Amino acid sequence: MQNSKRILVAPLNWGLGHATRCIPIINALLEHGHQPFIASDGVALSLLQKEFPDLPSFELPSYKITYAEKGKNFKIKMIWDSPKVLKAMAKEKKAVKKLVKEHQLNGIISDNRLGVYYKKVPCVFITHQLNVLSGNTTWMSSQAHQKIIKKFNACWVPDVEGKPNLTGKLGHLKKSKLNIKYLGPLSRFEKMDVPVIYDLMVLLSGPEPQRTMLEEKLLKELQQFEGHVLFVGGKIEDSQAKTEIKTEKGSLLRINFMQSHELQMALNQSGKVLCRSGYTTVMDLAKLEKRAFFIPTPGQYEQEYLAKRMEKQNLVPYCEQDDFTLQELSRMTTFEGLAQFESEVDFADLFAAFSSVNENSEPTSSSLST
Repeated sequence: MQNSKRILVAPLNWGLGHATRCIPIINALLEHGHQPFIASDGVALSLLQKEFPDLPSFELPSYKITYAEKGKNFKIKMIWDSPKVLKAMAKEKKAVKKLVKEHQLNGIISDNRLGVYYKKVPCVFITHQLNVLSGNTTWMSSQAHQKIIKKFNACWVPDVEGKPNLTGKLGHLKKSKLNIKYLGPLSRFEKMDVPVIYDLMVLLSGPEPQRTMLEEKLLKELQQFEGHVLFVGGKIEDSQAKTEIKTEKGSLLRINFMQSHELQMALNQSGKVLCRSGYTTVMDLAKLEKRAFFIPTPGQYEQEYLAKRMEKQNLVPYCEQDDFTLQELSRMTTFEGLAQFESEVDFADLFAAFSSVNENSEPTSSSLST
């Protein structure tokens, strides 16, 4: 195809959310005749390699960030890890420059990878966090993040611009000089008319050690659950493993991970969903119009904010990880559940930005305006 462009898509390896919300973007690139190149590290890279085995993929330097075991230590752990992040950013800038030159790439889409940027091709940054919540340092962390975003030609926010919206103050600024384009919520899933066969689906993901800590707690609590439970651990491994467990009042089917088509079916077949309040999960549940219960990752301000906001709007209840008991799930019946936003993404318009500049010249900010 004459206008086919070679576009690098690089999500952050921080749980699975950044990688999974890039799936509809990669599919859209393919549908519009472009050639996506995938770059990430860890489970994010593994997930996309399983979803798109025929696409070229590359490993980027890891940020090597883990969560503190106690939520109250989250911020100090992030500060402690920040030299690692800066080092990784410098390494990934070099790696991206090499990729652009070796594979004659025409553009870059970075989902929260701060160093995936090269000034000689159009570069887009995807984030739902224009404001980065960090407690009493929110202003500072938000300014630092916006300064990095400013280096990119455009910022794509996966939410609606007006109200009501899903991100609240996370994805909306009162004043900004950033070139922001609202995509509407992004989800790899479609709502399906299928029978409900699972009373509850547990969907885990996120960095360690908190993922394992929640998994162990839930497996213990759900022994008393009345009905059928599907428990997806969110551990991307070489092969899928299934274990059927008979509980005291029902059954629990435990699976280490599912690919998109399986997960879409399973979510549609589930009456209720118990999960983290990561933003990608929120977008998926809204698309599928699900009743849910949230347990935010301890100390992660963004997930705590989203969970509190959803409860305040009487959409989805939540509780903190340490406070969770099986009785908490009964609260779901009094909440409305999530509903999808009607918004169509004009990908042809968005991708035209990669054709609007010569790949050997430096793009201007206006070249990616929509």
